[in-house]
Amino acid sequence: MNFLAHLFLSCEQEELLVGNFLADLIKNRNLETYAEGIQEGVQLHRKIDQFTDQHPLVSQGVHRLHPYHRKYASVIVDVFYDYLLVKNWTLYTQEEFIPFTKRVYAILEKYKPIMPLKIQIRLSNMLDGDWLIGYSKYEGLAFTFDRMQYRLSKPEYLRGVIENLQRFENDFDQEFKAFFPDVINYVNDECGCSLGTT
Repeated sequence: MNFLAHLFLSCEQEELLVGNFLADLIKNRNLETYAEGIQEGVQLHRKIDQFTDQHPLVSQGVHRLHPYHRKYASVIVDVFYDYLLVKNWTLYTQEEFIPFTKRVYAILEKYKPIMPLKIQIRLSNMLDGDWLIGYSKYEGLAFTFDRMQYRLSKPEYLRGVIENLQRFENDFDQEFKAFFPDVINYVNDECGCSLGTT
């Protein structure tokens, strides 16, 4: 999953959230320079990724997109799940979405000085562009995929991605609503927290 779901699945613990944010952006050799709670957040992020990648409902969605988007189908599903999380937000928390994003931005801003310069720049772009809000709209998803193209070896495989997500949205929505409680329960068991109790 992309940024939003990982940030949500951080049990409202600051260092866990920061580690969850940094996990895909830092190298393993630098991990020990961070506080223990941040290291645990990195490990949690990776466990969530493994759980998600192995979940049959997620695999079903990836399989649906594979004929159109090939090796990027799983990445596309990850991003789309953030959109679906916003769409179904009230099923999983009593905290309203806008206050959640502001709280998360404040935490990440607080820990910005400990981040490598490259990540600080990325975080600044995220805050300036309000990326988390962007996941709630197809225009925001399009912006995300446009940015992504510059980092891919086969950017043409993203052609028509928004149209395909719209075409299959009902199928993905049903899968997400069946899958997301599973990953919440998984994180609750791993961390001893109480996510998803609305």
